[in-house]
Amino acid sequence: MVIPSNITTGHHDRTSRAARSLSVTGTLPQARAEVVCLGESMVTFLPSRPGPLADVPSFDRTIGGAESNVACALAAAGHRVRWISRVGADGFGDHLVRSVAAYGVDTSGVRRDPHRPTGVYFRTATDRATDAHEVVYYRAGSAASAMSPQNMAPEDLWSGTLLHLSGITAALSDGCLALMRALTARVPGRPLVSFDVNHRPNLWRDPSGVRVLLDLARGADLVFVGEDEAAAAWDLHGAEEIRAALPEPRTLVVKRGAAGATVHTREPERDAVADGTEGAATAGTAYGHDTVVSVPALRVDVVAPVGAGDAFAAGFLSATLRGLPAAARLRHGHLMAAAALTVPGDLGAPPARADADRLAALDARAWGRLRLGPGWTEATEQEVRTP
Repeated sequence: MVIPSNITTGHHDRTSRAARSLSVTGTLPQARAEVVCLGESMVTFLPSRPGPLADVPSFDRTIGGAESNVACALAAAGHRVRWISRVGADGFGDHLVRSVAAYGVDTSGVRRDPHRPTGVYFRTATDRATDAHEVVYYRAGSAASAMSPQNMAPEDLWSGTLLHLSGITAALSDGCLALMRALTARVPGRPLVSFDVNHRPNLWRDPSGVRVLLDLARGADLVFVGEDEAAAAWDLHGAEEIRAALPEPRTLVVKRGAAGATVHTREPERDAVADGTEGAATAGTAYGHDTVVSVPALRVDVVAPVGAGDAFAAGFLSATLRGLPAAARLRHGHLMAAAALTVPGDLGAPPARADADRLAALDARAWGRLRLGPGWTEATEQEVRTP
């Protein structure tokens, strides 16, 4: 596998047995995908009207899953993406794979499990952060929960320039946790690893989950975390405290809700580059100072407050793959999040690349006055204007 020269991978002094089981002798085939996303996706049932689940008479079927959401958004934005997972050999699995593939995602790495079902869940229409929000998961013992280092092929997992993961997978089972530890171990030859913390307290069986998430984040090259979830999980407040606790990732993106987002980017010291250790940095390697950039969020007429975090990650990753500067990466993240916030489900159609680039290039005053509502991604250049 060819790893871009600006990617920090690194080595741990002690590589876990699971990580070694994922190591590949020799050279992997040339990557066909820019991004590989690993994680469970489920069939999602959205309520036909607001109210408690007990009072909702019917539901609309769709799909949802943090990593597959990112995969679909990236593919819709024109990138080559693979989604890798396990689903049941059932009708819901058929629907899930077809739906993800319809976005242009390569699903050839999805395995069918004849003994375990595809996960499903039901949710209310309210904001996840409110007391009225309800989510009922039927995912215990699902096909995806059986993922482990022993049954997931490294040639699939390492087939892209970037591997995107989330903390949700680690909470599904001991096998999934072992797989996540293996994939975030700094072993030679791994691709760039992107990790979205996605702290979901109800998924963890014991309080150790918060420490697990911190350890996994430290093994990644690029980390996404919400300011609110860092406070809840780790009692860390503000981007500076979060960065102090996560010095290892080269790039740290802190999402601050309506306030916007901040990215910390750290380059290796010149001596580390000169002695050949760039691309193999560990916590003990000397780093230069962070470059810190913040961009305010957009004003959005919200339809449903779900899927925005995954969409933000997709927008940021898309701009990263295109080599855009830090501020543009954050702005593309905000634009993709706005696309998700202005539709009922988890996935919104991203704006055309030319439109997104035009909006991302606005000056600070015009960006601050921009307001986006339902249907904005389908508007023409003349229709999406700054005030």
